[in-house]
Amino acid sequence: QVQLVESGGGLGQPGGSLRLSCAASGRIFRINAMGWYRQAPGKQRELVATITTGSSTNYADSVKGRFTISGDNAKNTVYLQMNSLKPEDTAVYYCHANVNLTSFTPFLDYWGQGTQVTVSS
Repeated sequence: QVQLVESGGGLGQPGGSLRLSCAASGRIFRINAMGWYRQAPGKQRELVATITTGSSTNYADSVKGRFTISGDNAKNTVYLQMNSLKPEDTAVYYCHANVNLTSFTPFLDYWGQGTQVTVSS
């Protein structure tokens, strides 16, 4: 019903930058919020950053000052600009959306397939 298509990611150097994009499509009545989570090998999935359609943002302490989340409501798209990359940023990054399919149904959570980000020299 809702598809999240991620792009970007790949290999980045320590101190470098990468940008992730995620576009939501399908039977969307309203999006409450979108965001990014990540999961490193052997670790639990953790929040990176989220943004509401009202542009309120929330960041993990580990990325504050380095990552910036932004959104385009007209395109149902969210971006994650990652600067000053560190090796510990290496993980699979997952796009998340909290979506209302109709005006009569509750918000539901949807996830992208994940995109690998590797930070290494």
